[in-house]
Amino acid sequence: MSETEIERAQAAGDPAGEVEARYSLARVAIRGGDLAGGEARAREALEVALRSGDRSLEERPRHVLAGVARMSGDLLRARDLYRESIALNESLGRPMMVNSEFHNLAFCELGLGNLDTARTLFAENRERVFANDWADFVPYVCVAGAALATAEGDHARAALMIGVADAAFTALGQVPDPDDAADLARMRTTAIEALGRAAFDEEYAAGQGLDPRAAFARDQR
Repeated sequence: MSETEIERAQAAGDPAGEVEARYSLARVAIRGGDLAGGEARAREALEVALRSGDRSLEERPRHVLAGVARMSGDLLRARDLYRESIALNESLGRPMMVNSEFHNLAFCELGLGNLDTARTLFAENRERVFANDWADFVPYVCVAGAALATAEGDHARAALMIGVADAAFTALGQVPDPDDAADLARMRTTAIEALGRAAFDEEYAAGQGLDPRAAFARDQR
């Protein structure tokens, strides 16, 4: 469908349609584990966006390129790309996307070992999400809580927050983005290895029954 849309958009001189279709192909590739293919499709989308002169069309391709860098382990490059994406979204007046990219930036800082910076960014994001009732971001706030607990070696807290995150995604009928899904999988494995399966399952089940706000109220961090 996306390939058909690319042909239609090119014939009609519709850069927005072409960018969206190429972005969709990039997401399909990444979901399938083909990071190189996803990056190539995103670069193609960005080239179309740049030629169009419409800066708003750059947002999705730039987001994907930053995500690919993060998932590939090139955290320094990912950090730079997320900062560029934040600046773009601020100029476009898109506060929800600014928040989303700060979430991703915080994970880069965490991966680079900058725990205090990551902790601050996660807390600021959480405050924005809850204050603005951005429901779609609530599961990602919970993923961030699990990541911070993992980095601090609090594996019981991490197991609890993984349960909260999974329940929050289910409540919205969503699945996590590929980079967040990969982070959740790693955190889950780490917590099970640290706690043992039985203890993990107990904390996870407790998290499944917690409201996200209540989960953070139990342990302000």
